[in-house]
Amino acid sequence: MAWWFGIKLWKRVFLGLVLGVIFGLVVSQTMEAGAAEALLLKTKVVGDVFIRLIRMIVVPLVFFTLVAGIYAMGDPKKLGTIGVKAFVLYILTTFFANLMGLLMGTIFQPGKGVDLGGVAPKALGEARPLGERLMAIIPENPFAALVQGDMLAVIFFALLLGVGILMASEEGAPAGRFFEAASEGVLKMTHIIMELAPFGVFGLIAYVAGTQGIATFTAIFKLTIAVYLGCALHMLIVYGGLVRFILRLPFVNYFRGILDAQMVAYSTSSSSATLPVTIRVVQENLGVQKSVAGSVLPLGATINMDGTSLYLGIVALFTAQAFGYTLEPQHYFLIALTAALVSIGTAGVPSASLFLLSIVLDVFNVTPEHTALIIGFIFPFDRLLDMMRTVVNVTGDTAVAVAVAKWEGELDEEVFRAKPVA
Repeated sequence: MAWWFGIKLWKRVFLGLVLGVIFGLVVSQTMEAGAAEALLLKTKVVGDVFIRLIRMIVVPLVFFTLVAGIYAMGDPKKLGTIGVKAFVLYILTTFFANLMGLLMGTIFQPGKGVDLGGVAPKALGEARPLGERLMAIIPENPFAALVQGDMLAVIFFALLLGVGILMASEEGAPAGRFFEAASEGVLKMTHIIMELAPFGVFGLIAYVAGTQGIATFTAIFKLTIAVYLGCALHMLIVYGGLVRFILRLPFVNYFRGILDAQMVAYSTSSSSATLPVTIRVVQENLGVQKSVAGSVLPLGATINMDGTSLYLGIVALFTAQAFGYTLEPQHYFLIALTAALVSIGTAGVPSASLFLLSIVLDVFNVTPEHTALIIGFIFPFDRLLDMMRTVVNVTGDTAVAVAVAKWEGELDEEVFRAKPVA
């Protein structure tokens, strides 16, 4: 099997993705509906196992790497500078994502002429108010937060614990070394799990292709084009521009170095599930040191949702166009602002963005009935759109990590600029 493991992971994942699409379409077209669904469900089990393994590792990975990353800084003051730079960059890139989403929605007019008469309404429940979500960042019981996978609360507790270990100086050194060793162990576990990625991707994509098929794209062609093109342009212009023109680093090396993470993000539709491989590629391929990778990336996987923000802007305009709502200039500003705010801390799992849509649509007084119809129309194929916006989220995390590492002197440029091994 040496030849298999000698192939780069992103190439194996891409192969699994392509074969999964072909397998799913062939099964759906050549077998009876019941038999095809049964076979696709069995195939999906492989993908579900992969996702469960990833989710199993996410909480310990975030917790141990974040504490170890802070300890590796050696100075509590450095946490402040890294944190501020990362947060400001996350906000700025989200702002540009808002603009891109509104631009794509305006140019493509994806909701114009869409007939929603035959769509069954679907309500996904109310999202928590922003104030309640912010208060929940402080865990009443940190162990309960770890068990429940409440990532914002886990990050908050890990940050304080890491700072406490640093402030303890020599007395805290044994604890610091423990977290460094635990972090390395969890990363090795991650490497083992990621070797299953091509097979997991095959199972997941085969099910999506077989159950939703090509007809799904034709039903939402303009919306799909608007979302995919907007996401691609945002990555190339904003993230690529940051790397090439502000950081003065090779544009091609950056995107080539994060291909593994992008492929896993696209196939799993989960930034949290992709976090282990995101940490690995920025350290091994881009030369970002542990102190930055271990602190900036877990934070980004939780609060940096540029793809979600871009998507919510497009869907808001889609709704206005489909139902004939008139949007004034102030509505565009409020849509962008609301989409940015509600996207922060969005659960890094598939289709979580739809839970937030009603908040954005309230900006121009969309009725609950119309909101339910839009959700009912989008929900069946939202996975296809979610796959691309997750790639944006993960790519944004890596771009910010590289920028912060460069400015903090924590970037090994020799690794970043090195030619990849064939």
